[in-house]
Amino acid sequence: MSVDAPKLTRLCGADELEENEVLQVELEDIQPLAVYRLSDGYFVTDDTCTHGAASLSDGEIEDGEIECPFHSGCFDIRTGRATEHPCTIPIKTYPVTICDGDIFTDLTEGRIMDNE
Repeated sequence: MSVDAPKLTRLCGADELEENEVLQVELEDIQPLAVYRLSDGYFVTDDTCTHGAASLSDGEIEDGEIECPFHSGCFDIRTGRATEHPCTIPIKTYPVTICDGDIFTDLTEGRIMDNE
């Protein structure tokens, strides 16, 4: 029996982000991703707000949440849950691997948490 290793995709260098900063990463054939650096680590989510076609990487980070620049709805960066109206649909989150100073994710492992 063979176990397939995850296919990791490089997103950016870890040193490209300061604490409480977000960076948009565009890759071929998928929607843009947002890479965040918080005090407890790095996180990756879809970059497009589920309420409107806004780039979350243009938003502000406060207390572990990203605020959408269009209508001020918020999402928990760690879980993807919508935390402030008008946003009600969670965003997808992705696992983070750091190797040799670079941030990677497995795009096949994106998850959407229940918004409860």
